[in-house]
Amino acid sequence: MRLTDFRALTFDCYGTLIDWERGITTSLTPLIKRLEKPLTRDDVLEAHARHEAGQQRYTPEMPYRELLAVVFKRLAEEWGVPYTRDEAEAYGRSVGQWPAFPDSASTLQYLKKYFKLIILSNVDNESFASSRSMLQVDFDAVITAEDVGSYKPSHRNFDYMLDILPSLGVRKEETLHIADSIFHDHEPAAELGIKSCWIYRRFEQRGFGATMRTVNEPSVEFKFTSMAQLVKAHHEELSRG
Repeated sequence: MRLTDFRALTFDCYGTLIDWERGITTSLTPLIKRLEKPLTRDDVLEAHARHEAGQQRYTPEMPYRELLAVVFKRLAEEWGVPYTRDEAEAYGRSVGQWPAFPDSASTLQYLKKYFKLIILSNVDNESFASSRSMLQVDFDAVITAEDVGSYKPSHRNFDYMLDILPSLGVRKEETLHIADSIFHDHEPAAELGIKSCWIYRRFEQRGFGATMRTVNEPSVEFKFTSMAQLVKAHHEELSRG
């Protein structure tokens, strides 16, 4: 199987194109500084993953920026530190300022020459509008959790994406899903027979960071440690003809 076999790429955004772990930890700094006993970065991210996944399960219709405000509240309660409603809401609004990975914009601009580009993200439309400017490319479609009324790993989000592919002139078998998260993306994609590519951003780190732990490595067609590696592989395929 070759990257050039596909006509469309669907992308997870936060964790794959946007550095959400950096965004999370930076935006939580005021809360973290109130802790009497310091936590490691991974401790913070894993607690965040647990509360976020639980809240997404219980309130799937809640926009992500509002859901993050609840996560902030739950973290403050778990850590026994004071917080204000304004701080929680400010954290929810911080998503649009989370930075893109250095290789995201340039690689997307390259891939746009060869593929339809589609976003499939656990985000709300308002937050993604801000992130979109950092990615510097025109996507052919943007599908958010707010559009669907549920969060990945729900199959609903992937089914929604599959339903709109024909309107873009693309078939399921011509589509490759690109993501970092095993829990949110690769497991449901494999269950639905969607081919996928793992951008393993945490290859030099231990643990699962801001995503829930999973038992097995994902069943994927391609694996790279960066978007730049993916682009290099695609360019090499074109060179070989």
